[in-house]
Amino acid sequence: MIRTFTLLASVLLFAGCAHQLSGSGPSLGDLDAATVASTGPVQVVNIDAAVASRLQAQRRSQSFADGLKAEGRFSEIGLGDTIEVTIWEAPPATLFGGAAVDVRAPSTTRGTQFPEQVVDRAGQISVPFAGRIQVAGLSPQAVEAQIIQRLKGKANQPEVLVRVLRNASSTVTVVGEVANSIRVPLTPSGERLLDVLAAAGGVRQSVNKTTLQITRGRTAIAMSLDTVIRDPDQNVRLQAGDVVTALTQPYSFTALGATGRNEEIAFEAQGLSLAQALARAGGLNDSRASARGVFLFRFESAQALDWPKSPVASTPDGQVPVVYRIDLTDPASFFVMQNFMINHRDVLYVSNAPAAELQKFLNLIFSIAYPVLTTISVTR
Repeated sequence: MIRTFTLLASVLLFAGCAHQLSGSGPSLGDLDAATVASTGPVQVVNIDAAVASRLQAQRRSQSFADGLKAEGRFSEIGLGDTIEVTIWEAPPATLFGGAAVDVRAPSTTRGTQFPEQVVDRAGQISVPFAGRIQVAGLSPQAVEAQIIQRLKGKANQPEVLVRVLRNASSTVTVVGEVANSIRVPLTPSGERLLDVLAAAGGVRQSVNKTTLQITRGRTAIAMSLDTVIRDPDQNVRLQAGDVVTALTQPYSFTALGATGRNEEIAFEAQGLSLAQALARAGGLNDSRASARGVFLFRFESAQALDWPKSPVASTPDGQVPVVYRIDLTDPASFFVMQNFMINHRDVLYVSNAPAAELQKFLNLIFSIAYPVLTTISVTR
């Protein structure tokens, strides 16, 4: 009788400690409690079509076509450019005379071609009888008009041609995982992203593993090379001072809990949907997983969504800790998952089902109770 009482006491003791059983993470009940909690720094958001669409729209706003503001003109003269100036006079020429024959003008006129000049730090060049001319920031046509204005009353019906022989200021720098890191001069036609990438000899890695980043001033936007090739709108015109960086740094997310694989999983630069991420993690473990307990842990920008909790707590760099939840018992969730994209360093977690927690507890009880019952039976 005493032994039986001891057995029952042990069972009750373990029953009282059932909630302390080890697991791979928070239970579905713990996360449900976090969902309804009104305080705390973590935002808990249910994934639905509206949330997926809002986040997708933000991704599009961070594309090259929408996120890079074109401000510069492609035909401006800049510091360090090499300029050539040629001047003609109508006969009789009173100021200029030269040996160079103008191929555009009538055969009775001859042009004077001046030595090449490099635009100095003040943004100026020197033209005989016209003095110092400010050329930086102007088009060749604007400089021609300025020289003609200076020569009025000095030369007989002057005509001027200004050519940029070597472009040293309007360049784009291409670095990273390319065949050759170079500076590509821009022409008035306006080179596009893939043009300068080709000038650098192309990328070293495969297209679907390469990310392109354009840095313009204080703005830096990254997109996969595969997306740029497939979407002509993303093959944007570049402007002076842009830096194009080719990156092959792998993206990854971490799968934890009741999934087929608990590990860090790499994915390609063009992106990965939540449905694809679950598949790469081996899906849900049939014997453990809760279809209602699929969660994604992520840091979002404070402007990403209308947060359910107020005030919104954020990290020192302005990121909001968010737990996204999706219920796979709802058939509509399988469509939503295809439009919800995974970010680099996301944590995908699938909680154990309550029945799995109960099974673990019962296994523990029987592992203790069975030897005791066996001992009692033998001693009798």
